[in-house]
Amino acid sequence: MDGFDFMKSSYSSGSGECVEVALNVPNVVAVRDSKDPGGPILRLAAATWAEFTASLA
Repeated sequence: MDGFDFMKSSYSSGSGECVEVALNVPNVVAVRDSKDPGGPILRLAAATWAEFTASLA
């Protein structure tokens, strides 16, 4: 068990084409493909995730 509690964005359309993000582990943000929950997980430093999301605005 990885300990991540994944969630989908409230902007998800329900079509299954989205990513899931887990923010519950300190200093780590985990991202995975919602269509493959047993697949690979991308783990990022929380600061890296913050920089990435800030660049989207």
